[in-house]
Amino acid sequence: MAIRMPRIIQAKKILRRSLSNGSRTPTYKDIPKGYFAIYVGEQKKKRHVVPVSLLSEPMFQDLLHQAEEEFGYNHQMGALTIPCSEDVFTDLASRLGAF
Repeated sequence: MAIRMPRIIQAKKILRRSLSNGSRTPTYKDIPKGYFAIYVGEQKKKRHVVPVSLLSEPMFQDLLHQAEEEFGYNHQMGALTIPCSEDVFTDLASRLGAF
């Protein structure tokens, strides 16, 4: 079993930069410890609170790289924005055990 520490560390850096550049919304207190908020959707963005354990999943890391390419580190919503349809994300998160 290979450990992909560089990808995990890189994913955490992407998330940290993303969250540090956005302004905090009033709902940030609603996020329990060990979770983070993301916005998902192509046109209308919907907020999801997911466990940080997703950061170690290669498929979620691919979504983070897509977010980095599309949005950079400045997210208008104040949290990480994932550039995929909500249905695709919900399916992926369910398979990874986030929901």
